[in-house]
Amino acid sequence: MVRTASIATLRSADAGAQPRSATQAARIRLNLRRLRLASGLVLFGYVLTHLLNHALGNISLDAMEDGLDLVTAVWLNPVGLTLLYGALVLHLLLGLQALYAARFFHWRPSEALQLVSGLLIPTLLISHITATRISFVTEGLDKGYAQELYAFWIASPTLGLLQVTVLVLAWIHGCMGLYFWLRLKPAFGRMAPWLLALAVLVPVLSLLGFAQGGRMILTLAQDPAWRAVALQPVHVGLPDQVARLAAIRDGLLGTYAGLVAAVVAARGVRTLAEVKRGTIRLSYPDGRVVRVPRGTSVLEASRRNRIPHASVCGGRGRCSTCRIRVTDGSDGAPSPGRTERSVLERIAAGPGVRLACQFRPETDMAVVPLLPPQPRMRQADLLDRAQSGEERFIVAMFVDLRGSTRLAEERLPYDTVFIINRFLGAVGDAVREAGGSTNQFLGDGLLALFGLETEPGQAAQDALRAIDLIADAVDTLNRLLAADLEHTLRYGIGVHAGLAIVGEMGDATDARFTALGDTVNVAARLQGLTKTLGCVAVVSEAVYQAARVAPAQIRDVAVDGRSEAVRVNTLGRL
Repeated sequence: MVRTASIATLRSADAGAQPRSATQAARIRLNLRRLRLASGLVLFGYVLTHLLNHALGNISLDAMEDGLDLVTAVWLNPVGLTLLYGALVLHLLLGLQALYAARFFHWRPSEALQLVSGLLIPTLLISHITATRISFVTEGLDKGYAQELYAFWIASPTLGLLQVTVLVLAWIHGCMGLYFWLRLKPAFGRMAPWLLALAVLVPVLSLLGFAQGGRMILTLAQDPAWRAVALQPVHVGLPDQVARLAAIRDGLLGTYAGLVAAVVAARGVRTLAEVKRGTIRLSYPDGRVVRVPRGTSVLEASRRNRIPHASVCGGRGRCSTCRIRVTDGSDGAPSPGRTERSVLERIAAGPGVRLACQFRPETDMAVVPLLPPQPRMRQADLLDRAQSGEERFIVAMFVDLRGSTRLAEERLPYDTVFIINRFLGAVGDAVREAGGSTNQFLGDGLLALFGLETEPGQAAQDALRAIDLIADAVDTLNRLLAADLEHTLRYGIGVHAGLAIVGEMGDATDARFTALGDTVNVAARLQGLTKTLGCVAVVSEAVYQAARVAPAQIRDVAVDGRSEAVRVNTLGRL
């Protein structure tokens, strides 16, 4: 109900209160991000093929030339050229746009490195393009690896160092862009080790191949006959051709420098305009009050004033870790744009909750950051990544001991705790043996989660297997305690599958990793129905669908808090 109400609030606000210009601005920012990603992927593919071609130098110079023929066939046909140079120009312009839009407030080193490398790459790339593609188009020069390696290793080692620098920078820039894009994807935890291996091996093999090729050229260049053939004017050009190419290169560098200067000047004009528009006050819960230009995002305001503020995705609207609650002044707040609204709907945000990276207030506001400023987040595994909040498919299982109240009335406190702990230990061992994890111990019961590190199908199969293992474990425990118990231990299990929010919940001192959402709530209610239905376990149809297993029977049951019935299968009889 909270989710439905909050979404309705967001949609109604968006339909009525949001200025058209704010909606258009949010849509433009989203489209620019998509274009930057698409053009970057094309360029990353080109750099990857280039590096792999260099790596063939570890085999032979002929292998490098053969690889060059393949790369040429892929990228230098009409379609490939249009795609490549279109992506190059688009990514360059979008990089300048990012320079204009960026706010340099307390940047992380990774963010600064990505921007700086993005600005340096065009200056290094211009020389390479001029010496290769432009020289072929304008002067008809036919250069291969022999001529390029001769230039890099003998004629101008400085140029060779420049070539290595541009390749390494381009690779780092591309890898960082992929990292920022992929790190919040559900499958990133499993892919990360392989991606890291590729990120290291590809440039290392490329540089080794480049070095091996250079050594071969140094040997071949000792032969005057080889030099006479390889360094003919048709390959390296006449002096006047070299001079024309140098003029083209200088012109392109000057044009790029002019574009960067124009962007810097535009930033200055923007700053003056912001001052003219006036400032607003933002109040934080610790009593700090800051003044920022109108239209500045709350995340930018925090960074400008060195106020710690969580932001896992770097302010790109791809996570919800920067979210805040507006406690005063929300009446004048612009409504969420498309990107922000999508994230808020996914986390079932309540009234007044906004994304600090997307929310740009125009009037005085009081805001409260909702997550610790430095969420504990290691990329080593999925569980730790989810500590900052992630929506993923899980299977939730509630297991509850029956008759614990009567057990407490009949026995001493120590005996009661001993028996309950033995029960929870037996159930926990069975859950872990099946591939799940015990998440919370709730008095005489527990919540188990499946799917934190496995695919949905495997998670559902593990949960179904856990039901049988729990039955065996409790039967064994009942036999061991038969002489001490007047009644056998009985229990109920509820299992449901679907999307849930997993992450660390709590304050900065005592936060616990857990899951919440409709999936967990339904599992708890299905466990409660085992008493009414007279069975040991109630498993929803969603679990069987995920496991690709057909249940023996299926029935509809009413569940508190849901308007629609849930289709379930019952297992075991009490």
